[in-house]
Amino acid sequence: MKKIMAIVLSLILLASVFSFASAEGKASYKVGICNLVDDPSLNQINDNLQAQLKAIADERGVDIEIFYNNCNMDFGVLDQIIDDFIFENVDLMVGIATPVAKAMLNKAEEKGIPVIYAAVSDPVGAGLAESQEAPGVNATGTSDALNTAAIFELIFALNPEAANIALLYNPSEDASTAPIAQAKEILDAKGVKYNEYPGTNTGEVQLAVDALIQDGVDAVFTPTDNTIQVAEPAISEALAEARIPHYCGADSFALVGAFVGYGVDYANLGRETANTVAEVLLDGADPAATPFKTFDNGKATVNLQVCEALGVSYDEVAALFDPYCTLVESIETGESFAN
Repeated sequence: MKKIMAIVLSLILLASVFSFASAEGKASYKVGICNLVDDPSLNQINDNLQAQLKAIADERGVDIEIFYNNCNMDFGVLDQIIDDFIFENVDLMVGIATPVAKAMLNKAEEKGIPVIYAAVSDPVGAGLAESQEAPGVNATGTSDALNTAAIFELIFALNPEAANIALLYNPSEDASTAPIAQAKEILDAKGVKYNEYPGTNTGEVQLAVDALIQDGVDAVFTPTDNTIQVAEPAISEALAEARIPHYCGADSFALVGAFVGYGVDYANLGRETANTVAEVLLDGADPAATPFKTFDNGKATVNLQVCEALGVSYDEVAALFDPYCTLVESIETGESFAN
């Protein structure tokens, strides 16, 4: 009987030790998420990212504690947020948009903390990956790489005679570098005139828009540029009154007053970012060997009020855009996204 009791007690002790080790090791995680700025696309990513992480945690029977913050494009604040994440001993950091991801990798890599990025337009060009298939650094994630040529197909579908295009963007944003270069190549090949109208803050963007209106451009192209996104409510009325359509690289631009937003589904991108977090955090995937994800750029979102200001019907626009898109949908200024 004593031997039996001893065996039972040993088994109970072993089970307790195993349970404690599991709880201490792989049952609880801390994830630090930082957003670049308060805008509809990035907020949509964050909302879906956090919701998917919660669903994954429930499904896998683990606890994922989320530390969330927004630096609002203040890079001094961003550094402090990252330091706070490190102080909290987070197991992984998520950076929403290129500047956040780069700052995280610079600080977190030496600490051995993996970084998952969301909505980085050009991970290789930004130094966040050596290649898509083999990032080679302690970071991977999701890219919202823009199909620039597809946007210009929309521009010329609506106005085949467009002869003067404005390129409105912030030259300091990594997300704009490659698309603007691509835009120049496309327009050079077509023999279409263009001019660059840079702006690094809302005031400069408003001045740039005043200039392009004065120059009488036929259309405005903006890539996935957060500076222009923030400034859009301040410039959309002037562009609409001048009957100049603004084509942009994300659906959220249309939400705040641009004519067309074209690009990825940011709700889905947020969910896929969470899935990548789970691959690294729960399944032990090595970020350096985990390909970053890209998505089909096929969704055009058209602002109904701007259609009216431009003197075109949504049905007409949708019919012209349909051959170049996987989906065309309408939205009104200020309307909330469904997801």
